[in-house]
Amino acid sequence: MKGVAVGAGYFAQFHYDAWQRLLKGGLAALCDTDAERAKATAAQFDVPCVYTDVAAMLDAEKPDFLDIITPPASHLLLVKLAAERGISVLCQKPLAPTLAEAEELVEVAEHAKIRLMVHENFRFQPWHRAIKRELDSGVIGKLHALTIRTRLGDGWQPDAYLARQPYFRTMPRLLIFETGVHFLDLMRFFGGELSRVSAWLSQRNPEIAGEDSGLIVAELASGVRAVWDADRYAEPLSSTSDPRLTFGEFLLEGSSGRLRLETSGRLTRKLLGQPEEEILYSFERRGFAGDCVFATLAHFRDALASGAPFETEGRDYLATLTAQEAVYRAAETGCPQILHRGINL
Repeated sequence: MKGVAVGAGYFAQFHYDAWQRLLKGGLAALCDTDAERAKATAAQFDVPCVYTDVAAMLDAEKPDFLDIITPPASHLLLVKLAAERGISVLCQKPLAPTLAEAEELVEVAEHAKIRLMVHENFRFQPWHRAIKRELDSGVIGKLHALTIRTRLGDGWQPDAYLARQPYFRTMPRLLIFETGVHFLDLMRFFGGELSRVSAWLSQRNPEIAGEDSGLIVAELASGVRAVWDADRYAEPLSSTSDPRLTFGEFLLEGSSGRLRLETSGRLTRKLLGQPEEEILYSFERRGFAGDCVFATLAHFRDALASGAPFETEGRDYLATLTAQEAVYRAAETGCPQILHRGINL
């Protein structure tokens, strides 16, 4: 399988490291408009060929897939270039600046009959896979409630985000568009489709353009009630915790007991009337958030090779983006938003 990638920014490092381990010989080529940055990244991850023009790279390399690791405004054009050449795509989130553009992107891929997977990596984090196994086993019974509390503490400084992802500062939508979409996808992963959302959003840091604090309350069609209480401005309660490992504390309550995920990655189960016990599972402190980029890319590679469906197929992921838009509308109007099968009513 021959792959190429476009993008050599901050997050791309996790992709290139994973491809080194997943593909014999790694990626065949990479592209970035900054030639020096592209050369430096290629040297670091042993990528043999460097380009500054995506179309030229696709025509010369004729790859099986393109991994898109660029800001969302570029995604539609890049998917069109791949679609014109019959090349499958793995595309980073946010998928597009607007829901309408994301829908067009998915339609371009479907019309060209190319495979499209959205790089939604939170569901591939090892603790979330362990939680899903527990839920599927039925050990805590029917899931009733999901509560998540996120305090990242990386957005209170006057120079917030400049060192890692400076474009965060000028994004008109930040917390939900960049981070909250992960948790909306997790709600779907754990409990099914969202049916109604309410939201309250605010901006704590006056030096940035978008919201950095919010509360989402969602009702799922399965009957689950989900809450995401998040703040990038406020610091975590524990000074020793790594807030960017799990990105939050999770509590899942069912008819027979509960599951609890700590920011350290420790996962416990408590059945009704029984003492709490730790659930043993393994994960590496490598790459990003438990090496979840590696797991995401491995799923893409394996499903692309076998023809199996992607967990985050482009069409299915539109339901997550529709929920995202409903959150913004709920916050703007002060009214709950009704959804049905990925459509905001």
